[in-house]
Amino acid sequence: MANCIRCGRQLPGFSFGKKICQWCVQHEAAQRGELSENAPQPVMPTPWVRREATIGLTQVIFGINAAVFLGMALAASTIMDFSPQQTIHWGANWGPLTLSGEWWRLLTCVFVHGGIIHIAFNMWCLWNLGALCESLYGPWTYAAIYLISGVGASLASVAWHPAAPSVGASGAIFGLAGALIAAFKLGEFSVPRSALSGTLRSLGVFVFYNLVLGAVIGTTDNAAHIGGLVTGLILGALIALIAPRQGQAPRRAAVLFVVTLVLAGGAIGLARAHGFPLRLGRANFEQANDLGSANHPLRSIASLQRIVKQRPDFLPAHFDLAQAYFNQAQFAQAEGEFKRVLELQPQHVPARLGLGMVYLNQGRPQHAKDTFTQLLTQDANNADAHFGLGLALAAAENHQAAIEEYKAAARLDPQSAGIYYNLGVSYAKLNQYDDAIAAYLKEQQQNGDDYDLETALAAAYQAKGMTQQAEEAKHKAEQFKGGR
Repeated sequence: MANCIRCGRQLPGFSFGKKICQWCVQHEAAQRGELSENAPQPVMPTPWVRREATIGLTQVIFGINAAVFLGMALAASTIMDFSPQQTIHWGANWGPLTLSGEWWRLLTCVFVHGGIIHIAFNMWCLWNLGALCESLYGPWTYAAIYLISGVGASLASVAWHPAAPSVGASGAIFGLAGALIAAFKLGEFSVPRSALSGTLRSLGVFVFYNLVLGAVIGTTDNAAHIGGLVTGLILGALIALIAPRQGQAPRRAAVLFVVTLVLAGGAIGLARAHGFPLRLGRANFEQANDLGSANHPLRSIASLQRIVKQRPDFLPAHFDLAQAYFNQAQFAQAEGEFKRVLELQPQHVPARLGLGMVYLNQGRPQHAKDTFTQLLTQDANNADAHFGLGLALAAAENHQAAIEEYKAAARLDPQSAGIYYNLGVSYAKLNQYDDAIAAYLKEQQQNGDDYDLETALAAAYQAKGMTQQAEEAKHKAEQFKGGR
């Protein structure tokens, strides 16, 4: 069969004497202004035609990314690597927050980056692919493809690893690559087939290289890359088949709306699939990351209360709620939640330890002693249980027995903070000041100094008649007190 001398397309069979294909005839007619709006073959613009130098949408997107990065750099006083907490604060996509109501993170994460190398590579790719995509689709369709592909990438990322924060524009950029690939495969352009094939090969190499590189590096979010690529391919294919011309705004809007609805349905499905564990993660994040608000811990408790009300048998929520109550010195409520955990799982070691500490803080040493003793029958080598039992015995003024429990805890976990300090306190109560001083110094050596430790040392030195050492310890204690 013969080929068109304009574009290289294969001419239909029995095209005797014809050297130009029907599409090129129509394209030339369109250039002369002779093509009607109802022509069967729409003419798509050539995306590589140079236009006047103006600030396009690609430059705007570039500027937004740069501005966000600058803000993060100023806040963190670094440009190399931001911590996960910092990226979450600036809008990273993180399952416990995103899928429990903060849906805006699916989009904001596209404008957040983890460091200077991350944003530099992404912006280089955006600058090259964005200009081509913008000239093909027009600014508004281009913006929609970029943002919708970014959301598709974020959903794929949070579905694959909901517990890991995800940031970066690469998912949206992969969406642009996917849309261009679909357009070049399914669309019509007035250029030779060889030129079109070269552009298509370049896009294919870009996608393949970045996916392979992401797999090799291991820390790259390839789930977001694949999600963005697939979303872009779908958008590009639907636009090329249904609304290829920039003037077909209603059709394009319908395509974009339908794809957005599908993504929204996927987001709701993900939220339901992950459910309570992610909501629990959100509550723990609120508890662990007090951002300066006095009500922050109370919001965490309220979130956990809602979870246990909806799922009374969800053990992790009861345990985390007990810890939140304990941290707020609401010991009666903490006691109830720890007991609820033990009802659900009688062998839950952390809950029994927590219950024992609640009793100590409530001034109920006998209950604490019984609780820690019960735990030691379950696990005789639990250092925390020996330590807790020592605290309970000391609270009951049985310091000799407390010393033996502290020693057992120190043998099992020599680095545990507080053991040697409390051992020294019990020695001092028994007037064994040499042993008390040795224990205090051991605590100081292993875990650092503080006001309480220096005060105890001063008292022990004074009792031994070591006046100079006592005065030095008092002076240090005053320094620590002033720094409180």
